Amino acid sequence: MEQHSGRTGRGLGRVLVTVYGILAFAATGRSTFVLVTKFSEAPVAYSLSTLAALVYILATVALALGGRGSWRAVAWAAVSVEAVGVVTVGTLSLLDPAAFGESTVWSRYGQGYGFVPLVLPFVGLWWLWRTRPRSADAFPDAKEAV
Repeated sequence: MEQHSGRTGRGLGRVLVTVYGILAFAATGRSTFVLVTKFSEAPVAYSLSTLAALVYILATVALALGGRGSWRAVAWAAVSVEAVGVVTVGTLSLLDPAAFGESTVWSRYGQGYGFVPLVLPFVGLWWLWRTRPRSADAFPDAKEAV
């Protein structure tokens, strides 16, 4: 069994960071294009796509750097915001397809991105939980005292 050092960017975490990076790149490219060329047509949708892109960038960096400490907390926050965003926007876009004017990264639970936006935050949350520092890891001297 793989030992976990509390580092989020190792092992399976590298794959997770890579997928986040690809999604961040795709979402950033799309949101930049629509903000520059079509923002007035659907400002809510395109603003949500930009928010999603920023969340993906933050999650990518935080997961790559997230051992113990503040980067780990940032990773938890970013991935949690992503999970809430995709479930909320996904549900609203199904209940009222015209609600946003155009599709967003999170519309229909990320259907336009192969549902990766729906699955990814839950894999990310699981990985953060799985690699969380154990109490013995947090206090290395305690292992020697026992």
